[in-house]
This record gives sequence, C-alpha cells and structure tokens, in this order.
Amino acid sequence: MHGYSRLGNAGATGRAVTATPTPSPPSSPRLRHSRSSGKSNSSPGGGFSGGGVGVGGGRGVGGKQHVVERLMFMVVTVVLRRRGLLLFAPLLYVAGMVLYMGSLNFDVNLKNGGVVVRKRAPPGTVYRSPKVFDKLWPYMEAESNGSHNALMKAWDPKLHQAWKPSGISNYSDAELPESNGFLIIEANGGLNQQRLSICDAVAVAGLLNATLVIPFFHLNSVWRDSSKFGEIFDEDFFIHALKNNVKVVRELPSDVLEQFDNNISSIVNLRVKAWSSPTYYLQKVLPKLRQMRAVRIAPFSNRLAHAVPPNIQGLRCLANFEALRFSESIRMLAEQMVDRMIKNSSQSGGKYVSVHLRFETDMVAFSCCEYDGGEEEKREMDIARESAWRGKFRRRGRVIRPGANRVDGKCPLTPLEVGMMLRGMGFDNTTSVYVAAGNIYKAEKYMAPLKHMFPRLETKDTLATAEELVPFKGHSSRLAALDYTVCLHSEVFVTTQGGNFPHFLMGHRRYLYGGHAKTINPDKRKLALLFDKPSIRWEVFKRQMQNMLRHSDVKGSELRKPSASLYTFPMPDCMCKQTEARQQDSDS
Repeated sequence: MHGYSRLGNAGATGRAVTATPTPSPPSSPRLRHSRSSGKSNSSPGGGFSGGGVGVGGGRGVGGKQHVVERLMFMVVTVVLRRRGLLLFAPLLYVAGMVLYMGSLNFDVNLKNGGVVVRKRAPPGTVYRSPKVFDKLWPYMEAESNGSHNALMKAWDPKLHQAWKPSGISNYSDAELPESNGFLIIEANGGLNQQRLSICDAVAVAGLLNATLVIPFFHLNSVWRDSSKFGEIFDEDFFIHALKNNVKVVRELPSDVLEQFDNNISSIVNLRVKAWSSPTYYLQKVLPKLRQMRAVRIAPFSNRLAHAVPPNIQGLRCLANFEALRFSESIRMLAEQMVDRMIKNSSQSGGKYVSVHLRFETDMVAFSCCEYDGGEEEKREMDIARESAWRGKFRRRGRVIRPGANRVDGKCPLTPLEVGMMLRGMGFDNTTSVYVAAGNIYKAEKYMAPLKHMFPRLETKDTLATAEELVPFKGHSSRLAALDYTVCLHSEVFVTTQGGNFPHFLMGHRRYLYGGHAKTINPDKRKLALLFDKPSIRWEVFKRQMQNMLRHSDVKGSELRKPSASLYTFPMPDCMCKQTEARQQDSDS
C-alpha cells in the first residue's frame, strides 16, 4: 500500500477567509434638544407613534418620559402664573398621569369616573399576535389589489456583485493514485444532516487518498426513515461526478470483507471528535487506514472542521453542489410540482414565495414556548416533550421561561405571524405561496389565517396528488427532498427557525443565483416585540417589515467567515466574481 496523502502543499490548516463586512441597519436616532428653539427634533421615520413599540428605529421609553416631563413642567408653570386655572389642576394631573403611565409597562383605563392602572405583562409572556392581526387586517385588505406586489421587485440587483461557480467539476484531470484503503461512514439525522455527512466524507476520502464506500444511513428515532442512499440520491451520478477526484464504490470488495469475517460491524470504528482538523485525520486515521485496509467512522456528523486546505474545500463544493442530486423518482415528481407552482403564479410572471414553516408539534414542544391554547396546549406539549426527550425538561434546576424565549427570538413563528410579516413586506393576496413543513400543530386552527391572507397557498399535499405521494409516505427524507426542490426554485425563500434545511438551501440558492440567497431571514427578536403591541399602527408595522426585507437583501450575498460553513456560504471557496471568471475563461 502507498502512504500517499492528497493534502498537497496546502498544509494542515485551512486558508483564512476574510469576509467582506455588510452594512448593518442604522441605529435609532435620538432626540436632540435645542435651547434656542425649545423644540424637539428627530430624524424622519425615527419613532413609533400611537401603539408602536420602540424597536429598530423607534424612540425608547426614556425619550417619551423626557418629553412628558417637559410638557408637565410647562403646564404647571402656566397654572402657577394664572391662578384661575388652579380649578383645572386635578383634571390636568389625571390626564398627565394617563399619558405618562401609557409610556411605561402599565395599562391605564378610566372606569366609573376613576383611573384604573394595571401592570402590563412583560413582553413575550402573552401571545398577542391574533390581536395585532385583528387591528391590521383591514389595512391589509385595503392593499390587496395586486398592483404593487413586492414579489416583482423583492431584490435590488444594484446591491450585489455577480458570482459564478468556479469550475470545481474540473478540479482534477490527473489519474488517481493507488488508494490507501476504504473509508466507511454512517450518516445520521434527517435529509440535510445526511447531506452534510456525505459531503464531508468525500472531503476526508480525498484528504486521506481513500476509496469511499457509498455511505450507510442510520435509522434515526426522530426521522424514522429507512431509505437507503440510492433511494434518496442518484447513486450512479454521484460515482461518475467524483470519478476524477475521489474513487467511490458501492460496497467493500469481497477479499477485504472476508478479512473482517464478512461483517462490516467487525471493522474498527474510530471515534473521531466533532470538527476534527485535517492534521488529526493525517496523524490518527491515516495510519489505521493503511494498517487495516478499511476503517469505519460512525456517527460521522460534523466530523470535519470548517477550515481545511483549498483543494479539500473544493471537494466539499464538488460533492454538495454538483455530485449530489436526488434520485430519479424524487426528481420527476419535484419538477412537476415546480412546474405547477410556476403555472399557478402566472399573475406574477411565474414567481412564487416558499416558506419553511417550523410549527410542528415536536418543534413547538422543544421550544417551550406558549401560544393561545391554554391548559390543553400545556398538557399536549408536556406529553410531547416527555415522549421525545424523556425527562430532559424535568431535570432538577431547569427553569422554563416561555416569555424570555419569545423575546430572545427562540419561539417558532406561527403561520399567522409569517403571514403578517409577508403582508407587511408588500406581498399581497395575489402571491402564490408554497409552505414546506411537516405535520403542523393543530393545522386546521393555525393555518387558517395564513390561507386567509394568501388564498393561493400550496403544500406538497395540495400540489401533488395522493397517488403521486404514495411512494413517499412514511419516508420523511424523501418528502423533505420534494420540499427542498420546490423551495430551491422559488423567487423568494423564507426561513423561520433555522436548522440544516434552510442553511443548505441558502447556500444552494447562492450557488444557483449568482451569489444571492434570495432569502428572507427575519429578525425574530424584533418581531416578538412588534407582535406584542396590539395597538401598533399599520404604517409603522409596514415600515419595519420593509426594512427587514431590505436587510435580508443586503445580507443575501454574504461571504463565508472562517468559522462558517461553505454549505451556507459558498463564496469565495466555491464561486468567483464574474470579472474574475471572465479573466479565467480568457486565460484558458
């Protein structure tokens, strides 16, 4: 056997990538007071009025108090100078207190000729989004004419430089050296967790000059999908696409398998730590590989560091963006579903919005957030948590704070909240929306307002027939592959809760769309505060949502930071700027 490493001259550490900083939204303007004028000035659009909350551009509570204090001082001065007005002092005092208390966390009401003051619950502790919807719905309805749909101009091309794939499919034309042995890995988790493991395995095989055996899929207790590699991905295409860079075989040769009594479980399983460096693989794994002709690493999720040499990083790019494509049965139905969405979106030029909605029972239970289901919801969530995570949430010392979770942006957005956000951004009721999701918690109740706001709403269950979905039922990864494909080809993709699905999609969309993710990634902390104000004005809410859309547009072409994944940020490892690409083409 040959002790050959494909690391080359790049060394054992990865190239440091310096990300180009993107501008952040401007901070809130502060009130500036001029002694000469005696007036208070602020920047246009700087403050919320009425029921607005001081979020991202609003005046804080301190500013309001200061204005109230000045007003009260002026009133008292006038009263003292004109003693005849003293009769009105009690009334003026009550009015001032009502105004002042309204700027703090109190609700003030006039009842039976008196003033009733109640302390308001802290932000996030009560799910107030339905009340916000009741207030804003008439204004949404008034703008439902299809003449100014944000879908037609969601992304500003002036904000972005054009990028293109950097020719990674031609990574190497040289004949592969003799292999150091066989690498066997076990991919665990859902569809995109498996995808990550597969692509990292290709990179490690290239690093060690090993032959990769088609990965095995672990039967996950949560996903419960028994599908094999070839039932989700195109196995022949995968082997062919990598042939010039990494040798891939479907199974171990019989002579190697006999060495381990024809039992793959007898092959030593190397316990590799998460995010291991290339140096670790060369020093610890390569000697074992040469010695035993085959090694196994299970599980293999997140077992390779983000920072690796450029040539090994290129193998990740090749595997994820070029070699991995779905199996024929998945591709055929998914392409039909995309065509149907385009046809349904004829009013908007074939463009549609896709939303990754994470409001399944297990996600709501795991978040420990509370909505509007009362004791019944609490009981159902307790059962779901105990069923899936047995005692994890009942450990001594664990404190669950649903309100704090919501204000911290950790609560899954409800379908209602997603709909209000999109309507505020300017997507009207003529917009075709595709929802990628599992089984939504109490779908009949929670999906109704979203369908009301977007009548042209589709899911895989409405876009495909029951007969077409029969081969996919009971296989969550295959169903997720259908969602993935429809979302990939949408004009706008909306992520609501994070996870591997949106992260891989954002990277794939950047790779396909000139470096721009075309993705709305909302500020959930800001949303939590806005949805906590039932009295918020439509103009204020709409301005905040449109600012959020613009922020997502600016962040759409972000470069990869050293600690980030190229599966989400493929520039500059997998792509180059158009000017650089033209120069490379002319040189070649």
